[in-house]
Amino acid sequence: MEQHKQFMQIAINEAKASTKDVPVGAVLVIDGKIISKSSNKREQINRPSGHAEVVVIDDAAKILNSWRLQNAKLYVTLEPCPMCAALILQSKIKEVYFGAYDVQYGAFGSKLDMRNTINSQISVKGGILEEECKKLIVDFFQEKR
Repeated sequence: MEQHKQFMQIAINEAKASTKDVPVGAVLVIDGKIISKSSNKREQINRPSGHAEVVVIDDAAKILNSWRLQNAKLYVTLEPCPMCAALILQSKIKEVYFGAYDVQYGAFGSKLDMRNTINSQISVKGGILEEECKKLIVDFFQEKR
């Protein structure tokens, strides 16, 4: 569990580095080594697909020269949305760990569960450093209002 917290803390740091976007951070790890990490980039790159998960998965595929990430673990501060969950499943990521649950858009159990749409053996665990991850989102939207 301690290793999961360490990688989630790195994802939190990525989220904190986000400036204009909703502060979500993600880290993709294979064999204990960080392959890619990022925060949301929708505003920065002006693309709706600029979610942290999409950025790290695309970067990792490019780095590894393969779209199959079956040995990867993904750490993300917020439960992935349906778009990101579908990408995670399609890229064959082995394990997903997320911090805060997303009752509005969460696609790994909160709002819906994308694992039910595809024959997947993916392991998903939520609630890793949940309070710290949730605080990132709450603080961001309080400042916006």
